[in-house]
Formats: sequence, C-alpha cells, structure tokens
Amino acid sequence: MLGEGLAGMSREGLAAYAAHDEHTRGRGHAEDLPAFRSEFQRDRDRIIHSTAFRRLVYKTQVFVNYEGDLYRTRLTHSIEVAQIARTIARALHLHETLTEAICLAHDLGHTPFGHAGQDALNERMRAYGGFEHNLQSLRVVDELEERYADFPGLNLTFETREGILKHCSLNDARTLGEIGERFIKRQQPSLEAQIANLADEIAYNNHDLDDGLRAGLITLEELREVPLFSAQYERVHAAWPKLSGRRLIHEIVRRMINHVVTDLIVTTGEAIAAAAPANIDAVRTCPNALARFSPSVTAEHLQLKKYLRDKVYRHYRVLRMTRKAHTVIGDLFDVFYARPELLPSEHHQAVLQMERQAGEHGRARAVADYIAGMTDRYAIIEHERLFDPAKRS
Repeated sequence: MLGEGLAGMSREGLAAYAAHDEHTRGRGHAEDLPAFRSEFQRDRDRIIHSTAFRRLVYKTQVFVNYEGDLYRTRLTHSIEVAQIARTIARALHLHETLTEAICLAHDLGHTPFGHAGQDALNERMRAYGGFEHNLQSLRVVDELEERYADFPGLNLTFETREGILKHCSLNDARTLGEIGERFIKRQQPSLEAQIANLADEIAYNNHDLDDGLRAGLITLEELREVPLFSAQYERVHAAWPKLSGRRLIHEIVRRMINHVVTDLIVTTGEAIAAAAPANIDAVRTCPNALARFSPSVTAEHLQLKKYLRDKVYRHYRVLRMTRKAHTVIGDLFDVFYARPELLPSEHHQAVLQMERQAGEHGRARAVADYIAGMTDRYAIIEHERLFDPAKRS
C-alpha cells in the first residue's frame, strides 16, 4: 500500500525522507529567516518575480509564439509541470512547495526557439565550454538575475538549486562545488527533484501531443496506433460515442496524464517502501532514483515520446522553424562575439568584464548569456536590426 513506509511523518505531514525547510543546506549568502514564509516558499516567490521567469511567456515550447496564441510556451509549460508535480508530491508526502519551485525554475535558462536554439548556441559555444540549458538555469538563479542589494542572482536554497540541475557532465560538475558533488559521487537528488524531472516529461509528452493535434501535424487516426493514446481513446469513445473536436481531445489527454501520474505515484510509493530511506540523505545515496514508472507504463511513455519525435518534432513545418532558429542564433552569436561593441551598453560592459576575467571563454559566455536571455520575438527583432538594412538599429 502507498501509505506503508511513511513512518516518521512530520507535524506538517511530510515524510521523514522529504525535504524539510528547517534542515535545508542553506543559501550561498546568509539571510535572516523569513517572517511569514518557509524557506522554500521564499525560493518559489523569488523565481516567480524574476525577469527570466517573465520572459518564458515568449519562449518557444514547440511552436514559435507568432504561429498562434493557443500553443504552449515555456511559461505555460512550466506552470503545467508544476501542477502535475505538486499533485504527485502531495500524494507521496513530499515537500510540495519545493517541488513547485524546482518546476517553475527548471527552464529559466532556456534559449529562444526551444531545443533548436539550444543546439545552435551549443554549436557556437563548443570551443568555449558548450551551452546546456540546465546549467544556464542555474547560472540565471546564481548570478545573472539582478534584484537584490546584498548578492547577485536569487540566492536560492541548495535544495532548489539541486533540483534545477538535472544533468551535468563530470567536467562541469567539478567546477560547481557542493551542487556538483552528486554527479561526481553518482548520487541521486531529492525525491522532490526526481518528481519534478518526471513531471516535466509527462507534461511535454502529453501537451506537445495536444499542440501537434491543434496544429494539424498529426491526426486522431494516426494516434490510435500509439498504445497510451489508443487505450484512453477507446474508453472515451465507449462512454461518449458522439463526442468530437476539442472536447474529445481534451478528455483523452487528461486521462492519459491521469494514467501515467497514478502509475508514477503507486510505483514510486512502492519503491520508497522497499528502500525505506530514513531521511533525504538516504534518498540521495540510493543506487537508483526512487521516483519511477512501472515497466509497462515506461514502455508506453517511451513509445509516445518516439512518436512525437518522428511525427511532430521532425515534421517539415517544425524543421523549417528549426533551420530559421539556427540561422538567427548563429548569426547573432557570430556578430556579437566579433563586434561586442554592437551589444547594448550593459551587455557590452559584461563582455568586457568577463573577457578580463577569462579571456575568449569569458567573452563567449557573456554573449551566450545575452542571447539565451532573449525571447523568440526579441531575437528575431535583433537579427533584423543587425542584418536588414531597412530596419532601424
């Protein structure tokens, strides 16, 4: 049963193996305790008020903003991830607010134009340490946000920062101090971070499917070949044989999400009960992540992921945008790296300062910071200003 193994519940209803505010590993810069909020509430609130969070509203999930108002953006995706993850965290007696904070922050460092933008920027940055959006998200909250007098960044707790950094190479981990140790020691993050990671996958699988249908890239008939979709389609059709249009699609998609979320809660609860971690540090030293799907749902999940890759992400309309993104990002990097004086003054100063500190690598990283922070719309406008003689500079 899910409730087994939940001995040692705290006064707040948290399991012993959950993250606890009073046991946080703290912040990089010491601060007074918040008067009316918990530590993780403070993290979540700082993320929501950040400039990088607001910019997500005009950053691509799959479809660029100007293609339609109803497609997901990085902002709506992040909110949907948080909603799914909070449900899972609550069911497993984990820290719901920490889980939410991680989800809301996980894409703060994403480039314009989605993964196409990341690939293009990584290509240009290959000689200077590369570019990866998880590392950039951490860089945003640690250094780039400018809101507080006492410190750069948002000064988030270790636990939130741990969850933001989902992936990291050993070379990068060695430069990150305490936050990089788990990659070197091959340890796990908190259960809150594990749940946030899987909620991200659930959200983009199901919501990219929904957007793909809305855009006409895929059809209901084609999707009936995908087991996860087909099973829910048959149930909905049996109950409401005349249902059609958006109501039909929504009914199927919400049932798909419920199916995988329920499986994740039950399977993870069983894994926790079997491992019986005494606290969050015991979670971290488990040989494998405890948050997981069952083997059958894992297979269904991967089949849907492959279908979306083949039919949506590689659709010619998406690939055309991918090509444009490579051009825009590549051109912007090349011109700003070669001529940093063309940057807005504050970013030009950042380039000069980082170049003094780290040479060419510093110059390249400062240019990448500027480009990664752009929205899709701003990147397109900047490209026009620089390369279209008819546009004002």
